Amino acid sequence: MTKPTSSDEESKPLTPVELELMQLVWRLGEVSVADVLAALPPERKLAYTSVSTVLRILEQKGVVQSRKEGRGHLYSARLTREAYEAQSVRHLVATVFDGTPSSLVARLVEAVPLSADEVEQIRKLLGRKGGRG
Repeated sequence: MTKPTSSDEESKPLTPVELELMQLVWRLGEVSVADVLAALPPERKLAYTSVSTVLRILEQKGVVQSRKEGRGHLYSARLTREAYEAQSVRHLVATVFDGTPSSLVARLVEAVPLSADEVEQIRKLLGRKGGRG
């Protein structure tokens, strides 16, 4: 049974391991524990039970859903990658940048090397949002 999520829980970022497994779920679609294990890099050693536990936690958080298939379960994303990205950015703005999106953008352009094309894409996005382009 899936636990209902509150808006507080929805705004919390996934743990690094949860996000690692979600990246695989988003990429592969419906997956079994064995599928996730097979898709992990060879140097990433996770036990079957660990992957199973993390997938069940993600289900409890409402991020994935499961259906019974034979003796196991198949998991698929309930939360899209795009929705998680938006949720994560809102959380970052609220918790790190004191609720000021422009501070996030300022730090982004200062701290991350951007190509001329990326700068132009950002200008276009801001222009569509109502900023000066």
